[in-house]
Amino acid sequence: MIVTWQVALRIALLVLLGVVLQLSFFSEIELLGSTPDVLPVLAVALGLLGGGVVGAVCGFALGLLTDSLLLQTLGVSSIVLLTVGYLAGRWRESFDITSSFVPPLLTGALALFGAAMFAAIQLMLGVESPVSLLVVREILVKGLLAALLAIPLYPLVRFVLRPALVDDARGGRGRRGRRGRRRSLTPIRAA
Repeated sequence: MIVTWQVALRIALLVLLGVVLQLSFFSEIELLGSTPDVLPVLAVALGLLGGGVVGAVCGFALGLLTDSLLLQTLGVSSIVLLTVGYLAGRWRESFDITSSFVPPLLTGALALFGAAMFAAIQLMLGVESPVSLLVVREILVKGLLAALLAIPLYPLVRFVLRPALVDDARGGRGRRGRRGRRRSLTPIRAA
């Protein structure tokens, strides 16, 4: 991903819109005994499209903004979403996305990991809440809902960031020569 100021502005608007939608809309919905969480889905999508650094920075921004708006312990959501975004970006840097099933499945797995990590950090910080097997069920449902949310959200984020994506620039530019090879639109100059 090539991050210019216009792309950075698009990413900032995606982060802000994601946090506002999570806090105002998605937190009010209950499906299968859990609330869908769009923030890890957005962190994974940005990590898959931009790489490890973009995923980590966006995940941190998502978490810090969420913690600040909810007036909860600063850094808990930040460290979880930073980790999720970074791991998604490292996946993208290490492997190619060869199937359309990879983003939803990876999102579900990383959201599952993030929910478990959030619960573990909350327990380590001494949050007074009862612990039961219902926590495990809620973590599993959050992973499933994140995988389902990634189906429409990943292509939407990809569409919004299309001008900055290097992979898309390769496929759509240039003209084909006589034998079907791609020719560049810019001439090659001798050095």
